[in-house]
Amino acid sequence: MLALTAGVIVSAAEARALILAGTVDGPLHFRGKLDLSNEQRLIRLPDDLSGDVLDVSGSGLTRLPERLEVGELIGCGLKVRTVPASTRVQFRLLLDECVCLTGLPENLSTGSLSLRGCLSLEALPEGLDVCFLNVDRCEALARWPAQGRVRFGHLSAQDCLSLRGLPEWLTQIAQLDLSGCRGVTALPPTLRINGWLDVAGSGLESLPDHPGVALRWRGVRVDERLAFRPEELQCAEILSARNVELRRVMLERVGHERFLDEVGAQVLDRDRDAGGERLLVRVELPGDEDFVAVCFSCPSTARRYSLRVPPGIRSGQAASAWLAGFDDPSAYRPVTEA
Repeated sequence: MLALTAGVIVSAAEARALILAGTVDGPLHFRGKLDLSNEQRLIRLPDDLSGDVLDVSGSGLTRLPERLEVGELIGCGLKVRTVPASTRVQFRLLLDECVCLTGLPENLSTGSLSLRGCLSLEALPEGLDVCFLNVDRCEALARWPAQGRVRFGHLSAQDCLSLRGLPEWLTQIAQLDLSGCRGVTALPPTLRINGWLDVAGSGLESLPDHPGVALRWRGVRVDERLAFRPEELQCAEILSARNVELRRVMLERVGHERFLDEVGAQVLDRDRDAGGERLLVRVELPGDEDFVAVCFSCPSTARRYSLRVPPGIRSGQAASAWLAGFDDPSAYRPVTEA
């Protein structure tokens, strides 16, 4: 075994070879990007590892080493449960899709922290100090630390289904994404947003005391009426909208049923299924593909639905087959429909 003592500095390529060979005995510092991603045979890293950028995404690691010090740590998809308290990451820490992760060390400080899809994480650590924070799809996340900082950066919390609010210590931020956070119904009164706020599918119903903030709906710039009072929209406004993405948001907010009723959709096909009459309808949208939808009733509840389908579909049977995942409409022959 090659023994490496304190002060040894090697290239990333040399460090990779030594680590995979298991010939590291002592502190090791590497230069550049050490890429160990997708190395399933990698089950441990040596303690006292330091360097510039370390990528261990998709590897066989189930724990991180003690006293790891790097500029960037990319560890997406690892099966780690915790991050050691001795870990130091200066610029960027990416732990996306670490579905087993349940804890982070107190006073964790880094520039950018991304935890997207960490499904088991219920709380963020006390003393958290970051500039950018991404907790998208952390569905179990319900608790903020009593003290923390997100310094003038970007907080993204898409589809955090267990969140019921934001922390009082969050007083200023540039960009805030709360899309899909239906449990967040209000913002802290002291919060100031300098850039934009995405409210799509959140529990927010208004935006008091936040003048000048740019509202978004899944990334599309919208006004307060579209975000919070869609019942005031006229369907004629949808047809006259020049921005295709904005028009699609307007369609979502108005609802397909109301839109089709008000604009007088053209009927392309009419037949029957288990729920009764089934219609395939079309509306021409200037500058965009036609809006084609299949309208049908649920056999169990009699509730009426209108679902958009690809514009090239020309029969109700083909539309229902496409919705069920069939490429060949003739192969879609359900015995019963619930």
